[in-house]
Amino acid sequence: MSKHLQNDIERLKKETLALGSMVIDSINKAVFALVDRRSEFIKSVIENDAQINEKEVLIEEDCLKILALHQPVAGDLRFIIVILKVNNDLERMADLAVNIAERANYLTKKDKLNVSLDFVIMTECVQNMVQESLKALIEKDTAIARSVLKMDDEVDDLNRQMYEVLQKVMMEDASTVKRAVHMLSTSRHLERIADLATNIAEDVVFMVDGELIRHRTEDYLEASSD
Repeated sequence: MSKHLQNDIERLKKETLALGSMVIDSINKAVFALVDRRSEFIKSVIENDAQINEKEVLIEEDCLKILALHQPVAGDLRFIIVILKVNNDLERMADLAVNIAERANYLTKKDKLNVSLDFVIMTECVQNMVQESLKALIEKDTAIARSVLKMDDEVDDLNRQMYEVLQKVMMEDASTVKRAVHMLSTSRHLERIADLATNIAEDVVFMVDGELIRHRTEDYLEASSD
């Protein structure tokens, strides 16, 4: 690898991690806006989305410049391709955070539902998945990537539990339906962010091992544990 290519790739890593931090911050604020009814966070999430979009475009442009100027091959080429995909996944996570903030904007103006929901725990799991998937990317570590794939099951279970709780609430009291639907949407958005983090982990496996495991993650995890 030439020195110029190495410098460009290192800069790309830093910019991707910076984008990831911005996205995690938006997810955190969106959920706290919902749970703690902190309406001031809603505006912050929406404003951050514009900055995230700008950074996403800049990272894509940097990737295309590196491809054109350096014509990387093998592992370097796979890394640039994966960064392009991760960049898009992070931007989509930010959009989902905006969707959660919009749900919070509605719910903060309504009475709270008398239910116990683990949004904070679910958010911590999702944020950890995003952080660890990016760590796996930067360190090119498939062991960390595998741990992210396993975490997704926990988020799926939490989403399922929330659905069951809110379904019961709606059946018992029709006046709660609209609020409960907004809560269900929030849970689904968090579950979708976890899926995108899983996509990043799968892309790390492709980058390091040259193996496509999307749509057969369970088979890969079983083979890796043998």
